[in-house]
Amino acid sequence: MTKEDRDRAQARFDKAAKAAQDAKSGKAERDAAAKAVLDNMAKLKALRLAREAAEPKRAPATKAAKKARSSTKRPDEKPVALSEWLASQQNGGRRT
Repeated sequence: MTKEDRDRAQARFDKAAKAAQDAKSGKAERDAAAKAVLDNMAKLKALRLAREAAEPKRAPATKAAKKARSSTKRPDEKPVALSEWLASQQNGGRRT
């Protein structure tokens, strides 16, 4: 084996060792970042639970109140036919 071959092999070995070291340090950085995110989430959850515990309980909305707000039709009205609706829109100044 010549000196040039040994130098080339040593360079390859050094490059592989450096890549392995970088991978280890990168993993440590990722682990630290993940831990920081989890710690922050736990802190925020604790704050939210404390805030919710301090608030007085609200009465749940009734189903009838929800239906009355979400419904725009009145039960006693009949639906308007499409042709009648289009005619009323055209008479009202809307062009189609």
